Amino acid sequence: MRHIPAESLVPSDKIRDYLLAQEHKSFLRFLTCGSVDDGKSTLIGRLLSDTKQIFEDQLAALERDSRKHGTTGEDIDFALLVDGLEAEREQGITIDVAYRFFATSKRKFIVADTPGHEQYTRNMATGASTADLAIVLVDARQGVLRQTRRHSIIASLLGIRHVVVAVNKIDLVDFDQQAFDRIAESYQAFAASLGFKTITPIPMSARFGDNVTSPSSRMEWYSGQTLIEHLEDVVVDDAVNDLPFRFPVQYVNRPNLDFRGFAGTIASGSVTRGEEIVVAKSGKAARVRRIVAHGGDLESAVAGQAVTLVLDEEVEVSRGNMLVAPTARPEVADQLAANIVWFDEQALLPGRSYILKTETDQVSAVVTDLKYRLDVNDFSQEAARSLAMNEVGVCNISLRAPIAFDPFAENRSTGAFILIDRITNTTVGAGMITHALRRAANIHWQSLDVGKRARSDMKNQRPAVFWFTGLSGSGKSTIANLLERKLYANGRHTYILDGDNVRHGLNRDLGFTDADRVENIRRVAEVAKLMADAGLIVIVSFISPFRAERRMARELMEGKEFVEVFVDTPFEECARRDPKGLYARALKGEIKNFTGVDSPYEAPESPEIHLKTLGRSAEEMVEAVEQWLTERDNAENQYDYGGGI
Repeated sequence: MRHIPAESLVPSDKIRDYLLAQEHKSFLRFLTCGSVDDGKSTLIGRLLSDTKQIFEDQLAALERDSRKHGTTGEDIDFALLVDGLEAEREQGITIDVAYRFFATSKRKFIVADTPGHEQYTRNMATGASTADLAIVLVDARQGVLRQTRRHSIIASLLGIRHVVVAVNKIDLVDFDQQAFDRIAESYQAFAASLGFKTITPIPMSARFGDNVTSPSSRMEWYSGQTLIEHLEDVVVDDAVNDLPFRFPVQYVNRPNLDFRGFAGTIASGSVTRGEEIVVAKSGKAARVRRIVAHGGDLESAVAGQAVTLVLDEEVEVSRGNMLVAPTARPEVADQLAANIVWFDEQALLPGRSYILKTETDQVSAVVTDLKYRLDVNDFSQEAARSLAMNEVGVCNISLRAPIAFDPFAENRSTGAFILIDRITNTTVGAGMITHALRRAANIHWQSLDVGKRARSDMKNQRPAVFWFTGLSGSGKSTIANLLERKLYANGRHTYILDGDNVRHGLNRDLGFTDADRVENIRRVAEVAKLMADAGLIVIVSFISPFRAERRMARELMEGKEFVEVFVDTPFEECARRDPKGLYARALKGEIKNFTGVDSPYEAPESPEIHLKTLGRSAEEMVEAVEQWLTERDNAENQYDYGGGI
């Protein structure tokens, strides 16, 4: 073992003093964003290098990688420090969000390097969601571009209030002051209505280090701070501890009969032992008996601390609820307005059901109204029926159950959410709640004396919704009509909802775009639910091409009332039959948005009844449905009618 001289050891008190000094440094989270190839990764690499955050072996590896993947000739390519994916290095772009920590003598930092390509906008939103400041890079040769504006709008919507406009690659325009002034004025004019508290333009060359950590001798006309000086000195509002107490419950901890605590991380505010709190959704009050943390009990806790709260009362609290301050409660509603940034290639469609997920809660949600889309060029409001990928809009949202929240402008932690596709389980959008819709608090469910069970008993039948789906010309209406005749002849109380017939009245205002198709099915599903509540056997015959809407209809019904019937007829056979001449016209391009031709049909994956029609008559199809119905009735000895008499 090599002997280490005692005089070379650092005294323990110096180590302790150093660690204590680090703990008391202020902390800043920021991100770099902007259009593609504006030098975001290079800037972060330069910051890490100039603040001595790169070890010798990392520098040696960077020099090797620069020769292999670099884009700066013989110079070190600092972008490779954060572009860690092989695809990023090969293409010279950023794809994923890269987080890096560094510190100076004045402050500690976490920086998020976000991609500039439009298709990776979701990653930029991820980086911005926790940032206090945004460095918006602008290529001095290109000026303010569309993606620069989009990223700035998203940063504003996500609550960022401090912006640095880094006019990069100033060396490529010979350090021209006029070029810098034009870009600074252009950006400030565009961003004037975005609500930023500070906008600080800085001319720089990330590649050569001009005005990054040290003043540039080649820009004597610039007398402002360098980037690192501004990052060290900028005053960011860190008032999360001054906000009302919010404690989203993540887990109910019950290891034994003598302990019941609610675990989570304090989102805002503070709590003290003995203090009164309230359960957000129920309004039940209790006092904090213990604050349990790693290492022992605490007298108090503040935002950011992970603790378990033990109350002095047995109140009902589960994951998704919040413990809050009694004098400053959050809103609880099932109707709300929000700004939404859309990420998915499949457009957002009003009427389609998604999963809305907050910090700890999740609930089924439907965008009931897309009020307008924001134009990223001039921030104007445009009428829209859908939101495409990377577009930003303002929407009204209806939830299956109430959630507790604060407006995003008041509390970023409890006012944000994501939208998840119900079929693919992918994140398709991010939202910021602006306010609850007042009608949500004024409308209550009216209790009725006569319920579904009484109506069904009077008819001596169990209600059901047979949902026939398939291509146009597959035989849905023929089979549905014959089924109703047979059920009626057997004394059953029925009603048939046919796609064409409904469009003559209830849905006469709808066309055949994807958005209109979604709304078409939403309305019909609600009508079918009311008819099932009346005790009827409802037969729905609609193409209903999207799985998401059929699933939404299923979830509206109780128990096993919803019966999906897939009328499976190949496209070629439907086109051959063409009873209304629609296929011929659609294939000629005379009809747009025709299912199976230029609009998709998503076949059911596991329908209750699968009718393969080739070589079989309509009577045989109906017999199969009747047999299924008889087997169901025989198998179910009891039926839950959902309350009432």
